[in-house]
Amino acid sequence: MKRFSSFTVSCILFVISVLFLVMFLRERSDKISEIRSILSDVKKPVTEAERISYAYGVVAYRQLKEMGHPFNVDYFMAGLKTTAMGEESLMSDQEVDETIKEAELAMLERQGAKVEKTNKEIGEAFLSENGKKQGIEITASGLQYEVIRPGEGPKPKSTDKVTVHYHGTLIDGTVFDSSVERGEPASFVLNQVIAGWTEGVALMSKGAKYKFFIPYNLAYGPNPAGGTIQPYSTLIFEVELLDF
Repeated sequence: MKRFSSFTVSCILFVISVLFLVMFLRERSDKISEIRSILSDVKKPVTEAERISYAYGVVAYRQLKEMGHPFNVDYFMAGLKTTAMGEESLMSDQEVDETIKEAELAMLERQGAKVEKTNKEIGEAFLSENGKKQGIEITASGLQYEVIRPGEGPKPKSTDKVTVHYHGTLIDGTVFDSSVERGEPASFVLNQVIAGWTEGVALMSKGAKYKFFIPYNLAYGPNPAGGTIQPYSTLIFEVELLDF
């Protein structure tokens, strides 16, 4: 069975008391007036017990709302009563455990969809405005770049090993990786990195320094990376091609 934190248990207990009240009032024809009457008798919490109880109530409701699970009060109460009174459960322990896992997975999927939508919209809006700036070039794939310093000579092929200095940030300026800050150049085969790098660095000659604005589909796509890069993130890199 899943173990809950003491904080979660406290929240659940407070929600239970609220649900009992709702169930009772629901059976009364004057439910609305009863609720208003009860709430009018509740003053600003002063004692420790009052403040803690009220705070847990606020947090519990917010957590339940954020989870977004479908919720049935009658079955919630049935599960509570059968367990508290030691009666035979309508679901086995295995079924309960599997249902909770399914609910948590569904919640994660909903959260993932929200992150996807948000990061895509933010990235697309940024690139749309950035692409209008003077000096910004846009390739057929959607990669945007700015030439900070041109180089001279041939350009690397995708199978070449390149040596570069780079500084990578999110569009809000958060640094997620930087050989410049480490003080040590990086070397790698050009076709073994994200597509935006493979395409972008292949445009450069030795000694050049470019700034790349890489849409999510040319970066890590739906995958997070490095603990800082969220799924569907647009990335910015300043890259100096030292050698290849």
